[in-house]
Amino acid sequence: MDRPVPSAPKRTPLTVSMGSAGAPQVHQSLPTVEEVSAGGIVVDTSDEQLNVAIIARLNRGGRLEWCLPKGHPEGRENNSEAAVREIEEETGIKGRILAALGSIDYWFTVSGHRVHKTVHHYLLISTGGQLTIENDPDHEAVDVAWVPLAELGKKLSFPNERRIADLAREVLPDYL
Repeated sequence: MDRPVPSAPKRTPLTVSMGSAGAPQVHQSLPTVEEVSAGGIVVDTSDEQLNVAIIARLNRGGRLEWCLPKGHPEGRENNSEAAVREIEEETGIKGRILAALGSIDYWFTVSGHRVHKTVHHYLLISTGGQLTIENDPDHEAVDVAWVPLAELGKKLSFPNERRIADLAREVLPDYL
């Protein structure tokens, strides 16, 4: 006796969402949190290499990532004030803002919620200080280094920060 070949039901977006039991699956969306940070590129113009102070942090997986210093505004600080303070706290280098370099935003998930983070970046000229992570109140920075501006893109871990570094190289000559 020939058996009929079973035919699969047509898959549509509705039937796919219903799953195998036929009951609609309810996807709980994670709550979203908006975060803002500010930081940037502080350049030592006393050296012709135009060194930039960057920090290293450990990611959640324990891997070292080199990045631009940044952090959250405190109290009534605006983004530029926060950038100056955060750069000094995380690198030990004081700076004066020359220009805004723009903002980047990205998403990540942590502790049961999604975070939409916007980071405002500035170009600063070094006005003093000494390279150190000892004044970082959150102890997020595990290392700090001077990197020549021309090599900054090779050292930074994140493509969006490498684009900020490219922009800094473009606009810095206007301020020298």
